[in-house]
Amino acid sequence: MECGDLIAFAILLAVTVERVGTAVAGRRNARRLLKEGGIETGFSHYYPMVAIHGGWVIALWITAFGQPLNAALFGAYILVVAFRFWAVATLGRRWTSRIVVIPGEKLVARGPYRIMPHPIYIALMLEFLLLPAAFGLWWVMTVFSVLNAGILFIRIRAEQAALRRFAPEA
Repeated sequence: MECGDLIAFAILLAVTVERVGTAVAGRRNARRLLKEGGIETGFSHYYPMVAIHGGWVIALWITAFGQPLNAALFGAYILVVAFRFWAVATLGRRWTSRIVVIPGEKLVARGPYRIMPHPIYIALMLEFLLLPAAFGLWWVMTVFSVLNAGILFIRIRAEQAALRRFAPEA
C-alpha cells in the first residue's frame, strides 16, 4: 500500500468509526427520550437519509484510493466536523438522528444554536462537499450533495412541523 493509500485508509476508517459511533449514540439517546415521553415524528424519511449517508461513505471507500489528497480542503473538512461535534455536544442528551420531541421542552439556544438554525445540517452539507472534493471526487461530491440536500429539505420541514405541533412555545 502506498503512502497516499494509507492516508486515505486512515481517513476513511476514522470517518466510518465516527459515523457508526454517532449512529449508536443517537439511537441510545432516541430510546431514552422516547422513554421520557418523547414523541417521534417524520419517520418516513429516516431510512432514505441513512441510505444516503451510508452510500456516501461507501462511495468514498470505493473511489478515494489512489487519489491525491488536497490538504487545504481536508483541513476545512476537519474544521467543519469539529463544528458539527460542537453542535451535537451542545444538544447533549437531546441529540438524536431521529426527530424526537419532548412536549413542552424549550429549544436549545446556546452554542451554535444562538447564531443559526440547524448547525448540524449545515455542517453535514459542507462535509458532503468537502471530503469528496479533498480527494478530487467531484461526481461523489455532486451526486451525494444533491441527494443530501433533498433529504434535508424533507427533514427540516418534518422537524419544524414536529416542533410546531408538540412544542409550540419553542
